[in-house]
Amino acid sequence: MAGDEKSLLRFLTCGSVDDGKSTLIGRLLYDLNAVPRDVLAQTGGGEVPDFADLLDGLAAEREQGITIDVAYRYFETKTRKYIIADAPGHAQYTRNMVTAASNSDLAVLLVDAARGILDQTRRHAVICDLMGIGNIVLCVNKMDLVDYAQKTFNEIEETFRDMCASLSFREIDCVPICARLGENLTKPGKAMPWYRGATVLELLEQAETECNPQTSMRLPVQYVSRTGRGRGYAGTLCSGALCAGDEVVIAPSGLEAHIKSISIGQKTLQKAHRGMSVMVRLDRDVDVSRGDVLCAPDDRPEVSDQIQAHLVWMSEKPMYPGRPFLLKLAGRTVSASVSALKYRLDISDLSHSPARKLELNDIGLCNLSLGRPVIFDPYARNREMGGFILIDRQSGETLACGMIRFGLRRARHLSWQELDIGKAERAAQKHQKPVVLWFTGLSGSGKSTIANLVEKRLYDLGKHSILLDGDNIRHGLNRDLGFTDADRVENIRRIAETAKLMTEAGLIVLVSFISPFAAERRMARELMAADEFVEIYVNTPLAECERRDVKGLYAKARRGEIKNFTGIDSPYEPPEHPEITLNTLKQTPQNAAQTIIDWLDKHGLLGTDADL
Repeated sequence: MAGDEKSLLRFLTCGSVDDGKSTLIGRLLYDLNAVPRDVLAQTGGGEVPDFADLLDGLAAEREQGITIDVAYRYFETKTRKYIIADAPGHAQYTRNMVTAASNSDLAVLLVDAARGILDQTRRHAVICDLMGIGNIVLCVNKMDLVDYAQKTFNEIEETFRDMCASLSFREIDCVPICARLGENLTKPGKAMPWYRGATVLELLEQAETECNPQTSMRLPVQYVSRTGRGRGYAGTLCSGALCAGDEVVIAPSGLEAHIKSISIGQKTLQKAHRGMSVMVRLDRDVDVSRGDVLCAPDDRPEVSDQIQAHLVWMSEKPMYPGRPFLLKLAGRTVSASVSALKYRLDISDLSHSPARKLELNDIGLCNLSLGRPVIFDPYARNREMGGFILIDRQSGETLACGMIRFGLRRARHLSWQELDIGKAERAAQKHQKPVVLWFTGLSGSGKSTIANLVEKRLYDLGKHSILLDGDNIRHGLNRDLGFTDADRVENIRRIAETAKLMTEAGLIVLVSFISPFAAERRMARELMAADEFVEIYVNTPLAECERRDVKGLYAKARRGEIKNFTGIDSPYEPPEHPEITLNTLKQTPQNAAQTIIDWLDKHGLLGTDADL
């Protein structure tokens, strides 16, 4: 078979720490005489070393930081090419395991015969399933440590197959191996005559190389070129095939066109296949932008701003429903938040547990609300069109990867109701400009006192306002919420949405909440128009807040009688760039209130008839 006709199989090796992943890869390369040059250099020569030296070379490579996260290896046989992703077994590197799994067609999952199935084994199996890997090869390694006992192998295989009963692998193969000695890797092992199944290499040779063989054509547009030849649309074909002359539909607009030409650089193609990065031109000028998708007309993707998805949380910062993120999917980036955490997956028994948040390496099922509709296919059908990442809006850190199950049906039937009377008309009626004055600070800082004085002065000026105080709101709207971090996030989400509705009524809204987390204050700001949010930091030191504490709450918190008390055992994140900062050690409440009124007047937010 000609070299360029060989199929390519991408496979992943995974499992718990010290289960033998690197040894398996090293032995496989050694037996196939496919040792990479960089590893040969580590062993001090250009010839294939003995196997012990080869393992030393692989270990030295990792220690020198060449393959800190996922090590990729390449080799080929007479019939097939292979790329191996060697995923680290440590729990803290789950994100790297996820990345490797998202690009793999098959997983080789190793288990130490002497230790059996571990939590990390379960976690890696679940991730492989979630990431769309249909075939898994369980290698029960180090059989020499259990005297090659068939009973031990059978017990581990039975446990694993029982565990996978709730997962969706198309094919599970179990092989007893001794990677160090090469038993059942590239040829049958003499030490285990009772095993008559295929070797690991035979299973790799037989494996399918297309995870979604029936997915129709999808070409997400990553770049729009405007040249003398007309508009060109560049992207990577993530599924199916595309030929010159094919009819296509542009999602989400639904416009139709035909493919005029396909090219890679200066080379013109008649046909493009999955995985190829191409430039296409259409036979007519239609509106196509980055993030749009060219697709088959008889099989169009879904479009929705509400989705349900599995999340693998990969950040040390917990995930709380309501907290804002960025979602990136197939070239399109939109704002997003988790509207509901349906459950967290318990790795120990794969049961579904109620949860208020996701921690590092947790896996959960969530509903997400998006700022704009996205174009997608369910992940089980199309990895590239159904897989996304969540990104921290400030730092750019990747927080989670997600796999879309489906769009929420209710979202397809919801639309904004146009009203004849809107915010502008309501504000003009009141001769003012709507704005949110967001007071934040520790308990006892003086927020409510100052906010109350500001509202009295606004009333004297003839302005229409309302004061939303944290304690008062918890007697009604938020009476079901406690003081855990998750409850605090939801507390602020609700009040921010309430404040937004009240600005629609044309009101000046004063919000007096501790609101300890910067992310939620940022979320509240982003809900409002650009000039309708004023953050007011009531900067009072903790010691002074404790001194003023007439209710004795700080003293109770210090004694452990009140849990999750801000400033004591729950953090407060001071604003970095508030519009107004008040120092209550130097200002009386009356002076502080006048400072706010003066600031509003200076910035034209008190409004006059002329302004309106």
